[in-house]
Amino acid sequence: MTENEQKVSEEIKQEKQTRQLALLEAGLYVAGRPLDLKTLGNVTGTRSKKKIRKLAKILVEKYKTRETALEILELEGDRFVMQLKTEYTAGKVRKLATRPLLSAGPLKTLSYIAFRQPILQTHIIDVRGHHSYGHLKQLEEMELIVREGVGKKRVIKTTQFFADFFGLSHELRIMKRQLKTVFKETDKLEEKAETSPKQ
Repeated sequence: MTENEQKVSEEIKQEKQTRQLALLEAGLYVAGRPLDLKTLGNVTGTRSKKKIRKLAKILVEKYKTRETALEILELEGDRFVMQLKTEYTAGKVRKLATRPLLSAGPLKTLSYIAFRQPILQTHIIDVRGHHSYGHLKQLEEMELIVREGVGKKRVIKTTQFFADFFGLSHELRIMKRQLKTVFKETDKLEEKAETSPKQ
């Protein structure tokens, strides 16, 4: 292969990689949830998990160097997600969200379940009130929780989809630590937003 042919071959490879990175970025943006390597491979037209992982890691590093409110994170289980950086999820930016996934009541019930799981349904009703029956039905329909057992002795846990959607670990102990950190950061951001002078 001549030097000119090598140069052309490298340019073609670079163009292909740039296109695949753009497709990967678009897929993560549109999904709005963590995606596994197989799904990312379908988006980029690549079957090699090794190549997809390499492309995704390139994208993660590119986002680390950008001055942007978005980040791409690698999660356990070879999954990747595009999301807002934590410092941009509260305050004025939050108010721009057109329609939240959940209203405040079901979200509080879900948070309680996630942090205390596995938990008896009767305990949730005692703490959150009788209106939480509706919350549980909604959360179950959204496949964020599962109820196991019969009658009032139902045990409630979050699903794998819950962990994927919110970018949390599937391992319960790690998930609870992650939630504790998120709750603390959210409290700090909300306090900061409340105490900062309004413009």
